[in-house]
Amino acid sequence: MANEQQAPAETQKPAEPKPTKPSLPWLSEAIVPLLAILTAVLIGAVIVFISIPSNKLPAFDLSLYGSRSDWFFSTLPERLRVTLSAFTGLFSGAFGDWSKPSTIPGAISNTLVESTPYILAGLAVAVTFKAGLFNVGAEGQLLMGALGSVAVAAFMPQWFGVASLPAIIHLPAALLAGVLAGAMWGIIPGYLRAKTGAHEVITTIMLNYIALQIMDYLINGVMKDKSATLQRTPFIHENAALPRIVSKATDPSLTGGQAYPRLFTTTDSAWDLRIHMGIVIAFLMVGLIWWLMNRTPKGFEIKTVGENPEAARYAGMNITGTVVGAMGISGALAGLAGTSQVIGLEYNLKAVFSSGLGFDSLAIALLAKSNPIAIVPAALFWGALRTGAGAMQINTGISINLINIIQALVIMFIAADQIVRWIYRIKQAEGGKITFNRSWGK
Repeated sequence: MANEQQAPAETQKPAEPKPTKPSLPWLSEAIVPLLAILTAVLIGAVIVFISIPSNKLPAFDLSLYGSRSDWFFSTLPERLRVTLSAFTGLFSGAFGDWSKPSTIPGAISNTLVESTPYILAGLAVAVTFKAGLFNVGAEGQLLMGALGSVAVAAFMPQWFGVASLPAIIHLPAALLAGVLAGAMWGIIPGYLRAKTGAHEVITTIMLNYIALQIMDYLINGVMKDKSATLQRTPFIHENAALPRIVSKATDPSLTGGQAYPRLFTTTDSAWDLRIHMGIVIAFLMVGLIWWLMNRTPKGFEIKTVGENPEAARYAGMNITGTVVGAMGISGALAGLAGTSQVIGLEYNLKAVFSSGLGFDSLAIALLAKSNPIAIVPAALFWGALRTGAGAMQINTGISINLINIIQALVIMFIAADQIVRWIYRIKQAEGGKITFNRSWGK
C-alpha cells in the first residue's frame, strides 16, 4: 500500500513558477529617470563645490536666505555653504521662498509658464518615438506654428478689411493656423521618409534651418512692425489672445493699444501672474495623446509600426500613412507649443523667439520614456530648472551654465541608463524601452 501511495508523487511534475509582476509598475519605470536626475544634481553640486573661486567666498551674503542662515548655514564650511545655498536659490526661484509666502504664486506661475511649451513639444517628440522615428525638427515646427498663429492673430482683420473680429472666430482661427502650420512642417519629412527613405533626422534638421530663415525674413520684411525699434511683428489683436488666468489689467500703452483678456483681474502685485490658458490646453493634449495611443486603433497602429514595421506591413497596416500621420501629429503639437507662446504669453513674435525649446523637448521625451503622462513631470522639472536658474545666479553669482550641465548629465544618464543601473545595482526590466532611429545607417 505504501508503494501505491508513493507512485503518483514520483511521476508528478514540479510546478512551474508563476511569472510575477511588479506591484507598482509605474515606479519600476520611473526609478531610473529619478535616479538619473539625482545623480546629475549630485555631480552638479560637486562641480559647484570645486569650481567656486576662493576670492568670491567672503563676498557671499548669507542674509539672502533669511532665518535659514541663522544657525545651520553658519556652522558649515564656507564652500559647502555656498554650494547648498546655490541649490536653495534654485528651489526658491522655481517654487518661491517659503519663508516669504508672497513669492510662492509668482514663482510657481513662472515655472508653469516655462513648462507649457515643454509639455506640448515633448508630446510631439514622444509620438514620433512611438512610431520608431526621431523627430529632431520640433524646433522648426514650433517656429512655423508661431508664424502661422501670429499671421492670423495680428493680420487677419486687415485681410477682411475690418477693425477686429469676434473672439469666437479670431482665437480658434489663430490656434488652428498654428496647428496646421506645424503639422504641414512635420508632414514634409514624414512623406519623404515614407516615400523615398530620406532619413527624418537629416530632413528635420535641414527644415529647422529653413524655418528659422523664413521666420527671420518675414519678421524683418512684410510682418515687421515698422513702428517698433525691436525686430518683431505687431502685437496681436486682443480677441485672438489666450486669456491669462489671473493678473492685473493690461496697460494698452505697452501693448500697441490692446487690452488683453484675463479670467480673473487682481490689483495685488503678488497675484499678477503670467500663467495663461495654454497650460490648460497642454494638459488636455496630454490626455488626448494618452487616449490616442492606448485606446484607439490608430495608436495601436503607430506603436506596432514603431516596434516592428515588417510585422505591421504583413498585418496589412498602412506604413506610409502611419509614418506621415505620426509626423503630422507631432508637427501639430510642436506648432501648438509655438502658438501658445505667441498668443498666450508674448503677444507678438520676435526674431529671437524659441531659444531651443524644440531641442529641449527631445530630452523631455527621453526622460519621460515617451509616456504621455510622464511628460508632465519631466516638463515641470525642465521648467523649474529654467525658472530657478536666474534666481540662483542672482543670489550666489554661480553661472547659469550649471543648469545646462545638469540637463546634459540627465540626458546622458537617460540615454545610457546602464550607467545608472550599474551605479545603483538595478536589474534591466522588461519593456519600457524607446524604439527610435530604426533605419539609421541603412
